[in-house]
Amino acid sequence: MGPGFRRAGGAAAVTTTEPRTAGEAPLVPARTAPTHTETAPPAEGRSSGRFLARAALLTAVLSVAGSVLGLVRDQALARLFGAGGETDAFLVAWTVPEFAATLLIEDGLAFALVPMFSLALARRARGVTGDPVRALVASTLPRLALAFTAAGALVAVAAPVLVRALAPGLPDHALAVDCTRLTATCVVSFGLAGYCSAALRAHRRFLAPAAIYVAYNTGIIAVMFVLGGRWGVRSAAAGVAVGGVLMVAAQLPSLLRRLRRREGGERATVTDEAARPLALALFATVLLFALCRQSQVLIERFLASGLPSGAISHLNYAQKVAQIPMTLSLMLCTVTFPVVARALADGDTQRARDRVERDVALAACLVLLGAATVVACAPQIVQLLFQRGAFTAADTAATAGVMRVYALGLLGQTVVGALARSYFSAGRASWYPFGAMAVGVVATAAVGASAVGPWGVSGIAAANAAGITVTAALLLAGMGPRSVPMRVRRVLGDLGRSVPAAAVATGAGALAADRVTGAGAGAAVSLAVGAATVGGVFAVLCLALGVRGPGTVLRTARPARSPSPSTSPRSVTQRHPHGRSRFRFPFRDDR
Repeated sequence: MGPGFRRAGGAAAVTTTEPRTAGEAPLVPARTAPTHTETAPPAEGRSSGRFLARAALLTAVLSVAGSVLGLVRDQALARLFGAGGETDAFLVAWTVPEFAATLLIEDGLAFALVPMFSLALARRARGVTGDPVRALVASTLPRLALAFTAAGALVAVAAPVLVRALAPGLPDHALAVDCTRLTATCVVSFGLAGYCSAALRAHRRFLAPAAIYVAYNTGIIAVMFVLGGRWGVRSAAAGVAVGGVLMVAAQLPSLLRRLRRREGGERATVTDEAARPLALALFATVLLFALCRQSQVLIERFLASGLPSGAISHLNYAQKVAQIPMTLSLMLCTVTFPVVARALADGDTQRARDRVERDVALAACLVLLGAATVVACAPQIVQLLFQRGAFTAADTAATAGVMRVYALGLLGQTVVGALARSYFSAGRASWYPFGAMAVGVVATAAVGASAVGPWGVSGIAAANAAGITVTAALLLAGMGPRSVPMRVRRVLGDLGRSVPAAAVATGAGALAADRVTGAGAGAAVSLAVGAATVGGVFAVLCLALGVRGPGTVLRTARPARSPSPSTSPRSVTQRHPHGRSRFRFPFRDDR
């Protein structure tokens, strides 16, 4: 994560008396810090483990709800505007919120701010002068808000140039510019929403941050149906602006309540000049990695802009549906990321390694099951979700074909998402993930440029799968001194057993779904039969081959055992085998 403040020894014990509310971690009285070392973390008991399980369940439920509403949003877009030139213009503008969400909510800002707020909370608990949390907000929020505003204004002013660069062959350039200027507002709203999410998670508050995409997609859907008849596809761009404001509004009351809980005295010093270069380096590496990963979308839309009208739309619908299995499989890694970070902070690389290996194995198992279902039942899925209104049967066939190709890269997407957290979990800058992602992007561009001519949108989807798979292989090969020293051969052994099982299950599911469709059954029945066949065959083969599967998730809810000062005094300040770090993780459950 990020650097924080240097610890001062000799702090008196402080007993926390704040009431607990739903979505908040159990409060543990602070210990007396010895004068010669850093404060040890409080022991984690069963109550903390139960809280982590409840927080994970709450986050999963609201994330699924947000994903479902995102699917409804795409269905509304398809029904109201189809898959033609208008939708292509909006989807070029959609690049702005896609990048903003990755950089300001999901990755970059969270990696930097969550540990900073956690360390400020630890200083507050030790009774330092003033209120470090409120001082941190006063020090960072105005500057970041100014940066967000400047960036959003730059996007709005440069919209014509940006659209030309993203999609030079787009027929309706003016419409795309209008939509881009409307979506540029999300740079400000997403930045503020990401700031609120980081602060609340550091306070052990998960309800509001988990609900932001529910609010966001609700805003887009409402504005499209209210203004779609008068504004056309511009209503979707206006919905992005409204949804971004709702993301902030959903979190702001909760954050203000947390900041008001303690009256600040004199202003606390919250910056550490020695730590600032590390903070900037960490943020730079995370930001560049996220930018590079998201740039695959730019390559796809650049190549698709020269294809017939509707190509960008088919790519978008296929990608949104195909990535649902990846999103669900990575929820586990999101929840267990603090466990890995805590283990590395304690110098317990073996516990971190075991956790990462189990996470990768389980996430791969889940995403392969989802990918097999997508490939086997793609026509039925697209028909059931989108084929109505302006979305025709020809659009269904084109989208299903692209979606099947996209699914080939889901395993690589999941492995990249799981391993990237491991590289940054030690709280120090790492340039290797950015380098690996850059190689993958170059591979995507090269394969896409050569494949778009003969295979069209399917060639673009194949390039995406090839590029992310290259990145996954590089990240896996780099595990060791740069990150968690994972046993790569063991992970490859797990993948080597689960991939063939998924391939066989895919064939069986496709055969079953086609036969049911041929017998005259509807898309819903064919999908149900195909998905059930995929799941049954995959489960049987995984058991037969000894694949580590969902049973390992039961270990996730077990609280990590923190070393106590009496039993392991050196673990508090122990240097990591994979690099030096003075950073200390004082929190238990931050996600």
